[in-house]
Amino acid sequence: MSIHKATTINPINHRHQPPPSTVTSHRHITSSSFNDFILNNNNNNNNKTIRLAKSITNLVNLYIDKPSLKNLLQRNNTSNNIIDQAQSKLNSPTMSPKEDISSIWRQVHGGSDWEKLLDPLDSNLRREVIKYGEFAQATYDAFDFDSLSEYCGSCLYNKNKLFEKLGLMKHGYEVSKYVYAMSQYEIGRWIEKSYVAEADTWSKDSNWMGYVAVSDDVESRRIGRRDVVVAWRGTVLPSEWYEDMQQDLEPLGVGEAKVERGFLSIYKSRRASTRYNKTSASDQVMEEVKRLLSVYEERGEEVSLTITGHSLGGALALLNAYEASILFPTLPISVISFGAPRVGNIAFRDELHHKGVKALRVTIKQDLVPRMPGIVFNETLQKFDDLTGSLEWVYHHVGAELKLDVRASPFLKRGSNFIGIHHPETYLHLVDGYVSSTSPFRSDAKRDVALVNKYCDMLVNDLRIPPCWYQLSNKGLVTNEFGRWVRPKREKEDIPSPIEEEKLDL
Repeated sequence: MSIHKATTINPINHRHQPPPSTVTSHRHITSSSFNDFILNNNNNNNNKTIRLAKSITNLVNLYIDKPSLKNLLQRNNTSNNIIDQAQSKLNSPTMSPKEDISSIWRQVHGGSDWEKLLDPLDSNLRREVIKYGEFAQATYDAFDFDSLSEYCGSCLYNKNKLFEKLGLMKHGYEVSKYVYAMSQYEIGRWIEKSYVAEADTWSKDSNWMGYVAVSDDVESRRIGRRDVVVAWRGTVLPSEWYEDMQQDLEPLGVGEAKVERGFLSIYKSRRASTRYNKTSASDQVMEEVKRLLSVYEERGEEVSLTITGHSLGGALALLNAYEASILFPTLPISVISFGAPRVGNIAFRDELHHKGVKALRVTIKQDLVPRMPGIVFNETLQKFDDLTGSLEWVYHHVGAELKLDVRASPFLKRGSNFIGIHHPETYLHLVDGYVSSTSPFRSDAKRDVALVNKYCDMLVNDLRIPPCWYQLSNKGLVTNEFGRWVRPKREKEDIPSPIEEEKLDL
């Protein structure tokens, strides 16, 4: 694939930006006790009346929004125009040529908080955001959702085959480690991830939650450094939905920073009796990042850490970045999240800022998840700080925002398809077509439009792309030598095994 020299971006000042006005002098002090954090199960905020009031308030305010865009997002809805646009792309590549960004990688990686790169959207940044978004999407595409499988909740492929199976070899990264997580709370059998008897399942406690990958030599030369990526999966299992609904803020160490209790539980939970979570997801990732840093820094290479995730995965990405900034204070760390909820309070946001963590939130105006938790009590109350003081229990988003709109694309349906709007492929489609807040959907967008309907029904019917088309042939069944339909055995190398994965790591 051809590599073109990127256009020059004006130099930036790499020094940390001044802290927000709300920062107090002691907020950036970080406790080393983060790794030793213990959930407070005796939280005083468990009052059912308060929870009910919060839930009602959230529901009432779900549809509160700013005035809609008018002339900027108008589109031609004629069937012929949409079909012509889609057909014109059928014989063209699905991605733009890669450009050499080695001289400007710090700007693209968020060195100046993406100032002047988001509106209009810089073409190099667009390509990188899509790359990381596809890494996040991979955590869904390779996840075993089949509740009748003894491997439900695992990855369908071993780490050496993941990118090959999903068509992501084009990005020039290699997976180095899988990450597993569990839920802290004991929950009833209604959340069982598999109908198969527990004794016959690969794991009754843990789920595949993502992976660590690293750029190869060719990609590293193009992007100007060795890039370590951590990709976190979003919410798919009932137990994880339960965790998402725990909206209480929990202290993070000994400072004022607080984060949502359920997110922290998934990130930090471990149990000695489990096969895959004798160590927490946090410990697994930090151990691998430390190993990779040691390998490449010994070679004299410059290394960056980019953490990505969709939905719940975006929340875990921020917790991951916070911890990494403590353990590796000089490492350039960026978070690229898609449809992520709020994670913590203003002190959490301020500590990330002081540590130099760069965060880019990709959101869709019509998506409800980025408004939660704290639909009412959020960063918008900051304007009343003079009257109320800093409210430690109020949720705050972190970082810069690239805000998209479903109505910008002529290929997407209107209406309240909240699942479809929230889907990562919808996000990637809109990023690919976004030019600026004053421009229409770009006509030369490269990604395959059909991908939007992988797991949902968001494309207009004129395109005749079936909804939820991404599935195994015959739902995984094959015929045996007698012509009977059976469930095939997984290839031995794809069967999850902590022992075998340790061998692969070596």
